[in-house]
Amino acid sequence: MRLPITPAEIAPRLATGAFILNSGLGKRHADEGTAAGLHGFAAGAYPFLSKVSPRTFAKALSTGEIAIGAALLTPFVPTAVAGAALTAFSGGLLGLYLRTPGMTKPGKSVAPTQDGLPVSKDVWMLGIGLGLLTQAVRDRRR
Repeated sequence: MRLPITPAEIAPRLATGAFILNSGLGKRHADEGTAAGLHGFAAGAYPFLSKVSPRTFAKALSTGEIAIGAALLTPFVPTAVAGAALTAFSGGLLGLYLRTPGMTKPGKSVAPTQDGLPVSKDVWMLGIGLGLLTQAVRDRRR
């Protein structure tokens, strides 16, 4: 039986999958303060999230990260599915970065400030997600 991934996809899927899975597991039992901090940060960029309680938001974020991490780590999950999930997730994180005041340098710059640097680094996940999607499209055409 042939797996739906190629050898070239293994390293990026392992790196991002393990990173995201670990992040999700770390948030699984977030205390009230951590949940409020995560929620406040996200709701500042995405106002519709202000209607969700901090505890519910933290639990949903944790569950989403665990699911995406597990999908990336599971070789039976097709590359297109794993790549789409990673691209959507990292796109949301980069939206958070771009929409939060103080994350980018003044003006129309996308360059990070010192505060924005930890979030701006998530651009590597977007690159990997897009790479996985490109690989999936390429393989499909063959």
